[in-house]
Amino acid sequence: MVSGPQFRLLGPMEVRLGDSAVVLRAGKHRALLAALLLRPNRVVPVTELVEHVWGDAPPARTRGTLQTYVMRLRAALGDPSLIQTAADGYRMRVDPLAVDVHRFADAAVRGRTAAASEDLVTARKAFAEALELWRGPVLSDVPSETLYSEHAPRLTELLMTVHEQRIDVELALGNHADLVPELFGLTRDHPLRERFWAQLMLALYRSSRQAEALEAFRQLDRTLDEQLGIDPSAELRSLHQAILVGAPELAAPVTEREPERAPTSPLQLPTDISDFTGRAWHVERITALVTGSQGNAVPIVTLAGPPGVGKTTLAVHVAHVLRDRFPDGQLYVDLRGYALGPPADGVDVLSRFLRALGVPPDEIPPDADEQSTMLRSLLSGRRMLLVLDNASAPDQVRALLPGTATCPVIVTSRDDLRGLIAMNGARTVPVDVFTPAESVALLAKLLGPGSHEELAARCGHLPLALRVAAAYLAGRDDVTISGSPIELAYAALPPAPQRLFRLLSLVPGPDFTAEAASALADVDADGLLTVLAIAKLVVSPAPGRYRFHDELMHYAASLRAELDTPAEQQVAWTALLNHYTRGVERCAELLYPGILRLPSTASGPAPRIATSADALAWLDAERPNLTAAIRHAAQHGPAPMAWQLADALRGYLWIGQHVGEWLATAHHGLQAAQASGHRPAEAAMHANLGTLYLRLSEYALAVEHHNRAAELYRALGDKDAEAGVLNNLSLVYRRSGQLGAAKEALVRCLEMLRSEDSLSNGLYNLGQLAVELGEIDGAVEHFTQALALAPNADSHTYLGMALRLQGRFDEARSHLTRALEIGNVPAGEAETLENLAALELAQGNADAALSLASRALALVADGGDQQVAASVRVTLGEVQRALAELDGAVELLDQALTTARRIGYASGEVRALIGLAGVWRELGREADARAAAEEAVRRSTELGLHALESRARTLS
Repeated sequence: MVSGPQFRLLGPMEVRLGDSAVVLRAGKHRALLAALLLRPNRVVPVTELVEHVWGDAPPARTRGTLQTYVMRLRAALGDPSLIQTAADGYRMRVDPLAVDVHRFADAAVRGRTAAASEDLVTARKAFAEALELWRGPVLSDVPSETLYSEHAPRLTELLMTVHEQRIDVELALGNHADLVPELFGLTRDHPLRERFWAQLMLALYRSSRQAEALEAFRQLDRTLDEQLGIDPSAELRSLHQAILVGAPELAAPVTEREPERAPTSPLQLPTDISDFTGRAWHVERITALVTGSQGNAVPIVTLAGPPGVGKTTLAVHVAHVLRDRFPDGQLYVDLRGYALGPPADGVDVLSRFLRALGVPPDEIPPDADEQSTMLRSLLSGRRMLLVLDNASAPDQVRALLPGTATCPVIVTSRDDLRGLIAMNGARTVPVDVFTPAESVALLAKLLGPGSHEELAARCGHLPLALRVAAAYLAGRDDVTISGSPIELAYAALPPAPQRLFRLLSLVPGPDFTAEAASALADVDADGLLTVLAIAKLVVSPAPGRYRFHDELMHYAASLRAELDTPAEQQVAWTALLNHYTRGVERCAELLYPGILRLPSTASGPAPRIATSADALAWLDAERPNLTAAIRHAAQHGPAPMAWQLADALRGYLWIGQHVGEWLATAHHGLQAAQASGHRPAEAAMHANLGTLYLRLSEYALAVEHHNRAAELYRALGDKDAEAGVLNNLSLVYRRSGQLGAAKEALVRCLEMLRSEDSLSNGLYNLGQLAVELGEIDGAVEHFTQALALAPNADSHTYLGMALRLQGRFDEARSHLTRALEIGNVPAGEAETLENLAALELAQGNADAALSLASRALALVADGGDQQVAASVRVTLGEVQRALAELDGAVELLDQALTTARRIGYASGEVRALIGLAGVWRELGREADARAAAEEAVRRSTELGLHALESRARTLS
């Protein structure tokens, strides 16, 4: 950063002289300064300046008036030499890098140069530096049509190009999964910019989300056809075809990893405020405590103070100041210890941290203690900073503490958290109100130079009150503060934003959108939220999203209790729940329409969600709010909303593998159903939990909940629902090796099924069970019947598998090829490719088998379906053995065995043992081969896996 004056045009104009902000209230002064800054150190002719400042209506004494404006601008800038007079105009003497427009262009060039020389890390840093300079639309508060038309399109296009180039760099670095949410937003905001769509498709494909990548292309195709009447470019069509066939050149770049896992470097800090003021002692003290040596102890610093003194602002500012000292990243969470709604759930927070550190969702344990242990393990040896905001008790913090001194922790709280001091060695830094000098300095930044001592005193030197007061006084020269700034700011509002402010305190989650606020108050809330944001009564941490400061939420709640009747509050709360429920139901229609759901009582319009990409983005953003709403509805009513939301949400939680939220919402839904005596909902929640525990390979709990659900549905006489539960129960039994119980459950299920989809699903399971029992003829019969009922990719894959096992290779290839043409989710496609690989291997084509099995593993290896991944590794190990790559075969089969045992995948365990026995024998390790074969015989006999038992006995 250069020294001297700093100028910002990429957003509202800002001028800074050292620590002071210069406020240019006159729009024409801003236009004049912008015209000079956009051409630094060059003479801008008077004629051009006149056009930029006055447009088509110049004053009578143009040159004289312009001279007056220049004189006033020089005075405001405090250095007359900055603006020089030339023969026919004026010149701004300034280092171009002191102007964010030129600094942005410079960083963009540095990024492109580094990317061209394949220095991707430097390129990423330069592009990030460029993008961080944008605070909003360029010249957003400069009233000059000519300046805007001349510069805004060019700079906006450069911004889009930098976004594209940075994303290309991130893709080359292998960060595709982290890019998906951002690219959903960019394609939504710029639907005709094809490069963003291409990057989204590639990022989704590399994240094992092939079906969504193909859907993104279809969405773009529709958009271009509807809006422009054209087709996607040849480049995009080629990419679509490559994704369709799984072209090897689309694979993610190979990045070096640690032997187990290379954690990512999350950067989770909220944005630092541009007008941070004072607190010099605090910054120095916190820095010393965080960075000073304490031996092996984890440095823990607690910022303690009353509400509204700026603890969060201080913590975030210090964390940004220290960012370079912690190159492995920063973790941040708002623990909501003093919010009106529920505090942040420990399992949810731990799960979010683990995901941010690169742990695949299916590897995150559901138990909080296990998650905490995993977090400490991942942080060991790294240099990271953790900021735990708004903690109300030591127990909220302890599970999140690292175990290494290189990962310090900053905690903010209204209390000093003495338990952390006594048991964890925390050091407390008290945070009180501003000093009078700090208060005056902040008001000068917010309101401009002036005498602010009296106002600062009336605000009690409380930073929150100072900011609200400044917002209240902005543009009101004839108004003074004579009471509580917050109360005055509220009183100055018209009735509509006052009512919205009160009702927003009903929101149980951490934030809200304008759509949610509109539903809550039954108004168009966009404009009202803008009014509240200008008054600093709500803040907007991200575009389109708003939240309260805890103190303001409590104030709003006290007003609501006083001014709004219980009936009015109940109507608003129910309307918010209706909004959430209708939103989840709309997403369910787009993302998982085949999953049966409980009948809905929700009313009102659904949020604006048009595509599956929109649905996923909406659910990702609203997940904390939905979880909080379910818990609040379960505890305070209306109870039906709790179980309806939990039931409609389960498909999304399954897709995203959000185990913590899934467990919480299902239990809250069950609690509400049991308290209300609503048996259908209770049964649905037991089935929900059964599915979750099956996903977690907790088979005993899965059986318990499925059995309870089946009993309830039987008592209700709902045969379709009971059959669905029995179908899932058979899968639980099959995976845990209880094949007899699995077959019994399936037979009972098929007796009840009536719809073709349900029958085909039951036949799939019965066919797969027959394969494991060695009854291949029966499996072919079951899969053939399923195919006749539902000719989809799965039915072709399963029939192809059974035909291959029968030795009918040509027929098998036909069905497996058809399955690939139809397309499937990543796990389903991996199963198809694995079976094609096994077919090629059976026909002696080991090289072709290697290519197919490798493609299959790439789809599920990193966070995909672990049962499929284990099965694919067994097949790939057999291929490696055929190619005489015996060491590679051992590694793959050993990985498959470990995974199969961890998740309770019985037949996969036996297949891996058989494979290892064969490889050990070829390596001359007879004792190891015999031990593996004997274990395979024992397990297959115990489980009733007759076909595998026969193969194992030939090796024992």
